[in-house]
Amino acid sequence: MESGGKSNRQLRTAVCFSTGQRMKSRSPSVIVIGGGFAGITAARTLQDASFQVVVLESRDRIGGRVHTDYSFGFPVDLGASWLHGVCKENPLAPLIGRLGLPLYRTSGDDSVLYDHDLESYALFDMDGNQVPQELVTKVGKTFECILEEINKVREEQTEDMSISRAFAIVFERRPDLRLEGLGHDVLQWYLCRMEGWFAADSETISAKCWDQEVLLPGGHGLMVRGYRPVINTLARGLDIRLGHRVVKVVRGHHGVKVTTEKGDTFVADAAVIAVPLGVLKAGIIKFEPRLPDWKQEAINDLGVGIENKIVLHFDKVFWPNVEFLGVVAETSYGCSYFLNLHKATAHPVLVYMPAGQLAKDIEKMPDEAAADFAFTQLKKILPDVSPPVQYLVSRWGTDVNSLGSYSYDIVGKPHDLYERLRVPVDNVFFAGEATSMSYPGSVHGAFSTGVMAAEDCRMRVLERYGELDLFHPVLGEDASSVSVPLLISRL
Repeated sequence: MESGGKSNRQLRTAVCFSTGQRMKSRSPSVIVIGGGFAGITAARTLQDASFQVVVLESRDRIGGRVHTDYSFGFPVDLGASWLHGVCKENPLAPLIGRLGLPLYRTSGDDSVLYDHDLESYALFDMDGNQVPQELVTKVGKTFECILEEINKVREEQTEDMSISRAFAIVFERRPDLRLEGLGHDVLQWYLCRMEGWFAADSETISAKCWDQEVLLPGGHGLMVRGYRPVINTLARGLDIRLGHRVVKVVRGHHGVKVTTEKGDTFVADAAVIAVPLGVLKAGIIKFEPRLPDWKQEAINDLGVGIENKIVLHFDKVFWPNVEFLGVVAETSYGCSYFLNLHKATAHPVLVYMPAGQLAKDIEKMPDEAAADFAFTQLKKILPDVSPPVQYLVSRWGTDVNSLGSYSYDIVGKPHDLYERLRVPVDNVFFAGEATSMSYPGSVHGAFSTGVMAAEDCRMRVLERYGELDLFHPVLGEDASSVSVPLLISRL
């Protein structure tokens, strides 16, 4: 997307040029690399602060891991789809409220890791028998007890361990928490949901750091109309160059020079790096001089999980009127769950959401085979179902523009790696969900770091220009002063 107008033409003259040309303007300029939520937020904030900004995005669309698809004739989010924490404390709430976008509450104030509201879930065994609700409740409480015991274990241990190992230690200490038969399978489903929260397997999730993020109150709201209206609003009027994959960032005392895969060269006073952590890990972007060791270690040591969506569109509804349908099994790998979009949107759609190793294995399949796999899981619990009329399959793990879904804490690595990844290096600034210590893996985390990176960049550049105004507002003068109620329901 690229908007016209005098200001953008001036920007292209000032910021985008081939090697050998000279800057024709001393106006502060910034190159934002990555047109996802963090990058667009940073660009919006800087442009509102009178900076000249160009956004370089490798895809043919904006949004990154926020991707609302309309091929069914209605919006379906293939990436992020929830506002985690429907409350005024959520940094995204004012914007979503002003846009009047409705939310559908899929769980209450408890973490989704162990929310067992009986109106929310219908669990089935492999033979299609529904699990008694009393057992679901009982196992949910057991799962909470196990997590409390894990807290005790990690306080006693000097070294970190995986969630899987912590579970084993708890069972050794508290054999009364062991479950057999169907109860064991339901417990594995709760573990499967936990793995989905981190998009990773329990063998890799840090027991010391798994609960370090800030869980905002208000429950979890599904974006009924998708996230695209939000990202489009933030992007309005920005100079965004699609199909521009950045391969090199050279930083110097007087500015930065950015080179794309096609050989285009851009220069500016500073750059904001807002690409996914998986892209940074892959080394697709070369930095000159190379990044400091502490920064590279943060990139290397943060985990990147994979959670995908296989969206099945049916001609009619044939499933229970609950938020989630679940299949319990002997292992978390064998469990599965489906989000029921019909309850929130009135469209006959189920979304299968595999994570971790299962998601990686399914990504090896063609789209049709992946959709068949999801449908097979559904037939285990509803044997008389008819095939879907349409389907969509996400592939965040193998997509070269993302190489993963979102970040998480891996075993043996400190939680402050998120902050280390956020810290600027000279006139290069970093944003994205993986730079948020408080809200990693979330859209509001990406949004808040986009604002922070923009403000850090603004102050650093204007300090150099001798024009620093500490009282200049960012992201519009009324972003925090206007309070609009969020439209949320649970019918």
